[in-house]
Amino acid sequence: QVQLVESGGGLVQAGGSLRLSCAASGSFFSINDMGWYRQAPGKERELVASITSGGDTNYVDSVKGRFTISRDNAKNTVYLQMNSLKPEDTAVYYCNAEARTLRGISILPRGYWGRGTQVTVSS
Repeated sequence: QVQLVESGGGLVQAGGSLRLSCAASGSFFSINDMGWYRQAPGKERELVASITSGGDTNYVDSVKGRFTISRDNAKNTVYLQMNSLKPEDTAVYYCNAEARTLRGISILPRGYWGRGTQVTVSS
């Protein structure tokens, strides 16, 4: 089993910054891709940013130039630095990770989710 624990959410004024963290723990062999998703009220969950184990990154257009995703493979932790925050960034942010775990006699990848952390940006 793999647990993802997010931290760093909160209330910030427009133009401010927040840094989210997500640490993976439990029983796994390795972590492949990690990412951050968000879901605003009444909207579908969307991918915000992702990062491979090798450090390749991907961002949704609306956050390019403002958000930076990074990871510490030694700590199995992914970060999301959010700058120049806007009210439309308000959402619950979820951490996602693909972990290779033992299932039966095979080591297979499986996706896991954190419980989410609230980010609220006031205008």
